Amino acid sequence: MAIQPVQQMESCKRVFQISGIKVREKKRVLIKGIYQLGGKYIGGSAYKHCTTHLIIPQVLPSEKFFAACAAGKWVVTPKYVLESMKNGSWLPEGAYEVAICTSSSAAFYPVRQWREKVSRGRVAGAFQDWRVLLMVQEPGRRAMFKRLLKAGKAEVYDCPPLYTSITHVVAKPVTEKSKSFNAPCYPVSHIVQHLFGSNHVDMNFNKTEDHPSETKAARLDCFSNLEADLRGFAVKKEERPRLWFYEFLSCGDPRRPHTQAIVEDITNVASMIECGLFSEALDSIRSSVLPGLLPPATYLISLLEYAQQGNASPLFLRDLRQVMENLLFSNPPWLASTAGRRFYCQLLQCPQCKMGLWPLLETAVRYCLTGSGTCHPHPGPAVPGLLHFYADILAFCLKFLKAELHSITGRDLVPPQQAQAPSAPACNFLLYRTFWTVWERTTLLSPTVKKLLQLVTEAAVVDFAEGAEKRDLCLADTLMDLLSVLVEFWCQRHFKLNQSRVEKGLKDLSEHLAVVSQDLSPDVLVELVCKVRSSRLRLVVADAIFRNLCCRNGVTIGDDPFSLSKMVQSYLPALGTLAQSPSIASYKTGQPSHSCRSQGTSRAESQSVTAASPERENGPRGLSRVNAAGETLLHRACKRNQVETVLQILALPGTDVNVKDHAGWTPLHEACNHGSTESVRALLHHRPAPVLTDQVGGVSPLHDALLNGHLDIAKMLLEHGGSVLLQQTDGDGQAPLDMVSAPSQREELLRSAQVGDSARTNKDKTEVFNLPLLEAGSYLLGHLIFSYLLDRGLPGLMQLGDRPHALVCELVGALDKHGLQKVTMDWTDQRAVRLAGDVETLLKLSRGHHKEQVSLAVKECRGEKTVFLMETLESLSSRGKALLADL
Repeated sequence: MAIQPVQQMESCKRVFQISGIKVREKKRVLIKGIYQLGGKYIGGSAYKHCTTHLIIPQVLPSEKFFAACAAGKWVVTPKYVLESMKNGSWLPEGAYEVAICTSSSAAFYPVRQWREKVSRGRVAGAFQDWRVLLMVQEPGRRAMFKRLLKAGKAEVYDCPPLYTSITHVVAKPVTEKSKSFNAPCYPVSHIVQHLFGSNHVDMNFNKTEDHPSETKAARLDCFSNLEADLRGFAVKKEERPRLWFYEFLSCGDPRRPHTQAIVEDITNVASMIECGLFSEALDSIRSSVLPGLLPPATYLISLLEYAQQGNASPLFLRDLRQVMENLLFSNPPWLASTAGRRFYCQLLQCPQCKMGLWPLLETAVRYCLTGSGTCHPHPGPAVPGLLHFYADILAFCLKFLKAELHSITGRDLVPPQQAQAPSAPACNFLLYRTFWTVWERTTLLSPTVKKLLQLVTEAAVVDFAEGAEKRDLCLADTLMDLLSVLVEFWCQRHFKLNQSRVEKGLKDLSEHLAVVSQDLSPDVLVELVCKVRSSRLRLVVADAIFRNLCCRNGVTIGDDPFSLSKMVQSYLPALGTLAQSPSIASYKTGQPSHSCRSQGTSRAESQSVTAASPERENGPRGLSRVNAAGETLLHRACKRNQVETVLQILALPGTDVNVKDHAGWTPLHEACNHGSTESVRALLHHRPAPVLTDQVGGVSPLHDALLNGHLDIAKMLLEHGGSVLLQQTDGDGQAPLDMVSAPSQREELLRSAQVGDSARTNKDKTEVFNLPLLEAGSYLLGHLIFSYLLDRGLPGLMQLGDRPHALVCELVGALDKHGLQKVTMDWTDQRAVRLAGDVETLLKLSRGHHKEQVSLAVKECRGEKTVFLMETLESLSSRGKALLADL
């Protein structure tokens, strides 16, 4: 999409940025003086290449200062503007150039050498001819160093280039990997050393009244220790098991005396089975189950096959279940020999098909759900006794897999004096062999796991909707327990080797579950999350389902890392949209549809409609076609202001009003850019409404309209979105009002924004249109907050009565005194940064920050789950106040 360029800023002789002036009144006077004298001012915390002058009270270790030095720009004190105002015109800059008092009597002018070299044309910038491979772990710091190097005309690469050689490797931290490239490797401090040479050692970064009195070095050392403590806490908490199975603690204890019993002769069991005496054969086998002794697997297989036929008595099925559980506890799988492990593999499979454990599990679930879809014919209709037999089989298999998980996670619970069982190789675990092939073990979401997720959603529907007979089987509970076990097993096996792989696996699994369950009613979704036992799994599942609900109701949530701040800043406002979503009369309660797409599927798929549907017959031609730029028919209609076509597309069910082309532009962007007023009006009246704050390269729909002179569209956007749209800045730090020069037009835009604010306030006061959806969203968000603090939070943050940990008190003190940005400025570990951000959010909650994020409709809702969410937030607010009081 072509954007009309704005060269007003570049054509101005003096373009100013300001750094290090925190007093708002002082800054306001300087900005007013800049404009009075015909200059321009750029806000924002990042350096801009079109800057000609930087104003700082003294030398500061900031991005703007270093970048201005590298680019050869003027760096002057505030007196330059103030005295130029008195003079009525700009004065020469030389007398006001910032200086540093060194140990000698002479002053050092850090910018002058590079400014003179650049002005004389000797160099284009301080880093000319540098080809830098930048290896900085923290994204924000990496972006800052990239801007700094580019200001000095360096070429910066995030990965080794193919067709040129690099001259510098700049790393933070410096590791063996960063030293392995065919170029010198430097820490990031080398950038400052290059700019100022030997004088950088003598720089005295004096603090103004806005900075603490202690030295920066002491503060950095303190913060570095705090980062190490937080990192250690995060690693220890992540490595801990999420599931404990106390029933297995005494299993296989070598010190436990074996029961002395007479072992019966079971050689005649085969004859009993041949004669149909199954109950007598089972009695003989039951007395022979002892530690270290296993009956022949063929006998038990024959008894299982008899039970599978549906003719066994309830007493026989009960005794068979008891025999199998005795086998498990007397001969735990992690202590079994090779022959013992082979015994369990032979036993735990369908006695007829003999294709492994998964076909047995799938057969049991399918028969309990529908009485069909099994691996071989069963007596029909479903026999009640056979239903309970398969439910018992599922329960036993779950218990067996729990035992395998216990063998690798329960070792921390074993007393020191008790001998520990040897750990079996991973390839011998039945968990691995059932859910992952040899080539799939590096991914959590294997095809078999996908089948299990599908069965989980179907079982949740049955448990919620069917009669008491099938609810008593507790299929959804069993399958969710099974899913928790296999997820914990996989994570425990892979966490120490590759943490990012574990995070990606959990994300893929949770998003897949959210997609396959998206046709379920909100009540069933809530029940689904309730059944997850693993706090790790519950957290990612609740998050994925909540984001899916928001996405399907017109709320786009960013893909930034999950944190307490994200829940407060993004998820809480989303509840207002869920409350205002149109109520749907009925949800599907049968098998979930696979037609609904996940976020990231092609736009053509989202708009395609089956050929037999009426919507397809009445829809405009070319609806599903996407051109080379990725533009849908809705994009093209908005560009041409074809309002009738736009209304036809918006009337079709499932239309994504926020669909993006390959460059990221939405239909609203295109309509605003091309002045399609009526198309913009149609989009704004659609429900769910389009996202007005979406930006591409910093350009929002409002920026797009103003850049191209469409004031009527800009006013329309503000009347719908309110003054929050005026706070967005583009890539050059310009707010929308900065693009309007005429005072009358600025006043018109401000009045439209006031109308929008008033409309949004009135909308907040309206009644809740979709209480079930709001209740589901509130429950999921409350569950998210609780699970997040339980799984990842710092000690002492759960309840008000908990005594805060010393680490929490230290972190709260540092944040209260210095703020999050200064404390985490040089941190590289994102886990430590996240924990610090969580505590900072908790302190904001104590000041009532969350109340601004919640709409009035949500606040006044008397739904049980919504009220509980509000109480949870108030409890966190009280926890934050208590932490501040403990300082």
